[in-house]
Amino acid sequence: MAATPPIKLSDVDPTFLPPTLTGPIFEKSVEQSAVMSLARRVPLSMSANTAVPVPLDVPTADWVSEGGRKPLSSGGVAVKEMTGKKIAVLIPVSMEVVRSNAAGLWTQLQQDLPTAFARAFDMATIHGKNMKGGSGPFQDYLAATSKSVSLGTSTQANGGIWTDLVNGMEEIIDDDWDYTGTVADHRLKPKLLKATDTTGQPIFIDTTQPGTGAALAGTLVGEPVAYSRSVSGKLRRQSGSVDTGLRGIGGDWSQAAYGVGMDITVKISQESGYVDEDGGVHFAFQENLYLLLAEAYYGFVLGDEEAFVKFTGTPSGS
Repeated sequence: MAATPPIKLSDVDPTFLPPTLTGPIFEKSVEQSAVMSLARRVPLSMSANTAVPVPLDVPTADWVSEGGRKPLSSGGVAVKEMTGKKIAVLIPVSMEVVRSNAAGLWTQLQQDLPTAFARAFDMATIHGKNMKGGSGPFQDYLAATSKSVSLGTSTQANGGIWTDLVNGMEEIIDDDWDYTGTVADHRLKPKLLKATDTTGQPIFIDTTQPGTGAALAGTLVGEPVAYSRSVSGKLRRQSGSVDTGLRGIGGDWSQAAYGVGMDITVKISQESGYVDEDGGVHFAFQENLYLLLAEAYYGFVLGDEEAFVKFTGTPSGS
């Protein structure tokens, strides 16, 4: 069998990355996003800028006699319009890397782009913020719920953090929703593992699957848990990000839906310039760089934010 020829920069369409690259990138972004791991996926318009109706409730069926009037579904079925929003990242790459190891460059993109997209998506859908702390792209976001439980409220004798989590679950169930999972900050994991009962026995068992690279990692109070650093808002090596004290959000994930666009566009330039986070101005041609601008579309809607409950702790550094 003949060896697969190496990828050259000239082989890459200047508008769309080939499906062999976009498929894995989108799928890995879903795996690495805590919200996408638990929410349900629905179609997003191929053009990614057309509103798509998304039903977020179950229609009501009823019994009917033969030839009788067919029952009309209840008017309580929520329908939201999902519109794709653009997410983008600019990546400076040295000319030598692009020319000598283009295949390696695309492999690296397949690793880095899903992480960048997943972090930005989780920040927007959890906090309603962009990565700079400004208003996010989506009208709906999970932290808008009024339901909240402070972790550490229950004493060890009364069940400790286990009882706090179950109290949050109870708020959801008593409000006639289902509790189907939790997105959690990584800072919550050691607190769970250190939690013991009055005899010193661990309350929680670590059920994570190491090495998978996926956000969905085991269970918490009997339901799936997915971890993301975007839950707290404090991201490693992300200037300006702060710990909000949010440690988890759980609830009825049938009330959350997302969609992904069909293509990732990429623009490649050696003539453009860019400004780094410190305000420094760089010129690609002068510095022997190629600039890769990758853009994709994602959508998100919530049926009712009150189907979720926040779990809060003390912000790190406080």
